[in-house]
Amino acid sequence: MVTSYPLPEGFSEFDVFSLGSCLLVEGLLGFFLNAVTVIAFLKIRELRTPSNFLVFSLAMADMGISTNATVAAFSSFLRYWPYGSDGCQTHGFQGFMTALASIHFIAAIAWDRYHQYCTRTKLQWSSAITLVLFTWLFTAFWAAMPLFGWGEYDYEPLRTCCTLDYSKGDRNYVSYLIPMSIFNMGIQVFVVLSSYQSIDKKFKKTGQAKFNCGTPLKTMLFCWGPYGILAFYAAVENATLVSPKLRMIAPILAKTSPTFNVFVYALGNENYRGGIWQLLTGQKIESPAIENKSK
Repeated sequence: MVTSYPLPEGFSEFDVFSLGSCLLVEGLLGFFLNAVTVIAFLKIRELRTPSNFLVFSLAMADMGISTNATVAAFSSFLRYWPYGSDGCQTHGFQGFMTALASIHFIAAIAWDRYHQYCTRTKLQWSSAITLVLFTWLFTAFWAAMPLFGWGEYDYEPLRTCCTLDYSKGDRNYVSYLIPMSIFNMGIQVFVVLSSYQSIDKKFKKTGQAKFNCGTPLKTMLFCWGPYGILAFYAAVENATLVSPKLRMIAPILAKTSPTFNVFVYALGNENYRGGIWQLLTGQKIESPAIENKSK
């Protein structure tokens, strides 16, 4: 490690190295697994369906999160942010936009599965493309607002990566946090919860459960719940009074989401898993007809 730069306040040499190592593993593993998901969609014709396009879009967003984590890992090993103020703003925007997009696509997949299993309605290409384009534009809008003064991007406690600044907890922060959270987290959690509850009732009625309906929401809340709690805590209390190491738990957990999502939505999808197997081994999948049969 570079020794000419002081350690961030509240962190030991071991802390910085450990957190940097976690970010590096999360970044490289998440990027590799989601890259395989993306390449499989592009290479295997049978995978190119509207429903799988949502899984592909989720993987693209998660590759962005993984790239963000890898940059943060490199900076952690340097012990400082080497890209200046403009680099911090770019890093914050890129990370926030891809994180919000990932959450939106998780909700979109839940909505699609609800219609597939409960209303027997198949997603059309026009709807899928419109939904994906709207998601990227919508999340880009919310991620861009801190660049124009509504909210603010600044360093995380480790000071080697940038995110939405919650340290001030002022009126500007609160006025941005509440509508942003409602439109980019609250609605999505409701969609995921209600969709999988309806699917679970359908499975119990038919006696043919295709997958565990509780896993998507539990995974989502495990990865993003701590960040949400920290963000809202900062709106009512001084978040800087919380230990810097404790505050770093939230971004570390959030950056595990790309890896978890691959297992839940790509490898957990029988059709998509078959396509990935075909990509890696050359053995052709037999039945591409079922688009979202998961277990």
